[in-house]
Formats: sequence, structure tokens, C-alpha cells
Amino acid sequence: MLNRDLYSMIYKRKSFHIFRNVGDEKITEKEIEDIYDSYEKFVPLHPEIKTKIKIVSNDKVTTKRGQEMCILLFSEKKEGYLQNIGYLGQQLDLHLVSKNIGTLWFGIGKTEEECDGLDYVIMFAVKKVSDEKKYRRDMFKSKRKDADEIWSGEYIDGVTDIARFAPSACNSQPWKVVNEGRTLKVYRYKKEGKRGIMPADKVSFYNRIDIGIFLCFMELCLEKEGIRFERTLFTDKGEDVELTLNAEYKLKG
Repeated sequence: MLNRDLYSMIYKRKSFHIFRNVGDEKITEKEIEDIYDSYEKFVPLHPEIKTKIKIVSNDKVTTKRGQEMCILLFSEKKEGYLQNIGYLGQQLDLHLVSKNIGTLWFGIGKTEEECDGLDYVIMFAVKKVSDEKKYRRDMFKSKRKDADEIWSGEYIDGVTDIARFAPSACNSQPWKVVNEGRTLKVYRYKKEGKRGIMPADKVSFYNRIDIGIFLCFMELCLEKEGIRFERTLFTDKGEDVELTLNAEYKLKG
């Protein structure tokens, strides 16, 4: 079960596309230790896949967003590893928000750093935020698809309307949920001819990470509403098709 304390951070978090005028506080050594320690306690989608994070200085990355440092996410390359990194990374994102550390999922950043023979997947740019006003004050003003664009079937109060605010690469929101009564089916959705500014060969890569992010949001919402579930995950090889089933939730309460 996910840490329920993360749920409230959904309303606060924002993507800092540039860190500017966020205050003069710095991330402390104690906070860096907390990031490492907390990551080890996060719940993975695939417990069998080995992952690690590595916190590095800005000279180790190509990212230039005004950040203090970057958190690199590494993983074994196994079936479901991208969704797994998205799921773990989103828990990290919300945890950092709870510590007033601003974040930006940054897919195009590059690094030569290595970590225990694992493959580098993606990074966060991070910076301490001492001015609370820089965080989101009204999540519902964020630009997201309407619920009927991402959800088919009966809506679930507190889930349909909140999970849709999950972050995604280029705000692509590549998910579709089909409610079949007591079963929710979550698909990776790719609209033909639509990929934003992402390179064509990277769309399925980042969108599978996005699906993991969305599953984290949706499960936090389900748990907040007291809805128990049994989850089944499916293989997604990143094929260029409109709908690819990624997860199925049997609702129990």
C-alpha cells in the first residue's frame, strides 16, 4: 500500500519548468540523506526489478533549469521497468513536495553517470522552495484533459476528477481508463499523429513512464476513497497502436 500521506501533496505539487525566485534556502545534507532513505521505502510496481537513485551536482548533467542538483533514476531493463520507474518516481516527487523541495521530471537531460550497472532512465531537477506561494494554489486551474477525454464509463468521485492531474511528458496525458462496473482498465493511449514536441522514437518510452505516474495517482485516490482493489499488470512493449492495456483493477469496496 502506498503512503497515504502523499495524497495531499497532489494538490500542492507543480512542475517547476524553471526555478526562479523560489527563495534562498538550500537542500541540506540531512535532506539528501532523507531522500535516499525514503526512496528505499517506496512501493514498486515490480518488486523484482532493481532500481536506485543517485543525487548529483549540476556539472554531472546537461540540465539547465536553475536547479540546485539532480536526482537520477536507474533501473534494470526488464519487462515493465518504465512503468515501475514512473510509479516509484512519482512517490519520490510527492515526498519531495512534502519537504518543500521543488521538482521537475526532466526526460531530455543527459548524464554520463553510472550506478551499480543499472541503466539510466530519467531524472528530476530539484531545488529548495522557501516561498510557499510558488507552489500550486489551485490545482483545478492546471491545464489537463477533461474527465470524459480520459475516462469511459461511470465516474468515481475523488478518483476520476483527481487522478487526471498526474504529470506527463509534454503534458501528453497518454492514458485512458475504462470503467466496466467493478473493473477499471487502464490503457496507454496514443492519438494518431499527436506527439507534441517529443521525438517520434521516444514517445512510447516516456509515455510508459507516464503510465506508472498515473497509476500512482489513481491508486492514491482509490485508497483515499476507501476503495480496495486487486491489480493485474500487463505487458506493454511500446508498440505504436492507439490503445495498449497496462493495468486492470478489480474493485472490492
